[in-house]
Amino acid sequence: MSDKAKVVLTDYVWEKLDVENEILGELADVVPLQVTDPAAFFPQAEDCDALLNTYAGPITADVMAKMANCKIIARYGIGVDTIDLDAATEAGIIVTNNPTYCIEEVAEHTMAMLLTAARKIAFYDRLVRDGRWEVPPGKPMFRLAGSTVGLVGFGNIARHVAKAAAGFDMRVLYADPFVEPGQFDSPGEKVELPELLAESDYVCIHAPLLPATRGMIGAEQLAQMKSTAVLINCSRGPIIDTNALIAALDAKAIAGCALDTTDPEPLPDDNALRGRDNVIINPHAAWYSEQAMAGLQRGAPSEVRRVLEGEWPINVVNKAVKGKSRAGL
Repeated sequence: MSDKAKVVLTDYVWEKLDVENEILGELADVVPLQVTDPAAFFPQAEDCDALLNTYAGPITADVMAKMANCKIIARYGIGVDTIDLDAATEAGIIVTNNPTYCIEEVAEHTMAMLLTAARKIAFYDRLVRDGRWEVPPGKPMFRLAGSTVGLVGFGNIARHVAKAAAGFDMRVLYADPFVEPGQFDSPGEKVELPELLAESDYVCIHAPLLPATRGMIGAEQLAQMKSTAVLINCSRGPIIDTNALIAALDAKAIAGCALDTTDPEPLPDDNALRGRDNVIINPHAAWYSEQAMAGLQRGAPSEVRRVLEGEWPINVVNKAVKGKSRAGL
């Protein structure tokens, strides 16, 4: 039997585990699974010292109770909506994320979605592929310069979008209860959400998925938007009420949407969002670049290594666990 720690990797989207073995090999045996249902973590995870996690979940109090030795759950990505943070804190389990690995990529993807929607690029591409060479079917289109972009949430990614949008001579508004006006050296005027929705030509979602933000863009909020406005989501699908969005599109209450992430995900083949000329859907790809992949893969195992070596990790999400963690930190 190995005297090393045991680290279980629930699921991953890369081809090799060389990085994990390089970072943790001296300290731990890495046990890779490829499962998304927490019931399938076991029996391997029962005696794990750490859990590396990508998409698998939800990781609830009941799941944590079966991992009596687990000191840390390290997410490869940014969001931690699949992990019960209060339960983790109560159990003494540190939860970490990787908040900076894809800031540029998601900001770039948001602007790409915005530009594609504004200039009808995807629509015209489909038109030409169908053998048509016509401009009128894409009308109306509006100049980007002088238009208004509204950012729901004003974290790292949104502030990158703000700078890019300002570079196109767009007016930038943002709504974020946790950010004060002038707090950051970034373009943007703080407003309340209803004002943002009413004034924006492009509404970009950048809020994290929390109980308070789940479904925060629903029928009431969509009704406040301009009929010519486009809704863009490169954050988390459940922030938007999908049924309300479909109803708004059916009623022509908004002009369209561009979604990198949906609810549910993946989007079923028969979902009413599919097949619309004014809807752009991507398969949750905004995070990806070769550089981001490298940063993604190193982040979580590096946090696990710190805990196994008796150090406090860098990106702890449930900070209240400090002083009462199973790791003695």
